[in-house]
Amino acid sequence: MMLIRYLSQVGRYFLMLKEIFNKQTKWPVMRNLILKEIDDLIIDSLGIVCFISFFIGGVVAIQTALNLTNPLIPKYLIGFATRQSVILEFAPTFISVIMAGKMGSYITSSIGTMRVTEQIDALEVMGVNSLNYLVFPKIVALLMYPFVIGISMFLGIFGGWLACAYGGFSTSQDFIQGAQMEFIPFHITYAFIKTLIFAMLLATIPSFHGYYMKGGALEVGKASTVSFVWTSVCIILFNYILTQLLLG
Repeated sequence: MMLIRYLSQVGRYFLMLKEIFNKQTKWPVMRNLILKEIDDLIIDSLGIVCFISFFIGGVVAIQTALNLTNPLIPKYLIGFATRQSVILEFAPTFISVIMAGKMGSYITSSIGTMRVTEQIDALEVMGVNSLNYLVFPKIVALLMYPFVIGISMFLGIFGGWLACAYGGFSTSQDFIQGAQMEFIPFHITYAFIKTLIFAMLLATIPSFHGYYMKGGALEVGKASTVSFVWTSVCIILFNYILTQLLLG
């Protein structure tokens, strides 16, 4: 029975995706909705992303330096390991899981509150495609999500450099040499491909849980928790699949 319920939810999710792109809202209205979502989802997330990225980059560099105890191992490997960790996994995946909590909870609770207060029913009565009106601006806004991850990559490596150079673990020249060593441009492409798919998940899964929730204010909180769990699970799962496909 549980398997059937999960399959029905997956089917309903894909039907929702189809409905989002039907019967578009007029552009003047949609433009204002998109700008509001960019402000709420992208701009408001920059602070926490910058803070976390900077310090995690520093921690990665320090942890790497503390584990390179053999004097035969060159110090520039600290910069190399920091760059690889930040670009390949930390920035695109770890930040996306954090955003599943921040963005996902906001999206689910805002749409869920509209469902509870019957605002979505009012939109339907007025002949508006409520899914297009509510979810499509979020998808468009999150097309800017790679910009956030790009900042995260830069600050992660910058934080690693500061921690390494000013913490006495390595010289600045060694860290920069390692950060530039054997750089593969496709790794950036791989990270941004992942980021765009994660952005789609961040926009649609929380929206799905908010739109189809039933009950009152208590259920809005429960729906936010469930949406965070499922968004995180899907991000980790797609991370594995995309790594296998693109780097395997």
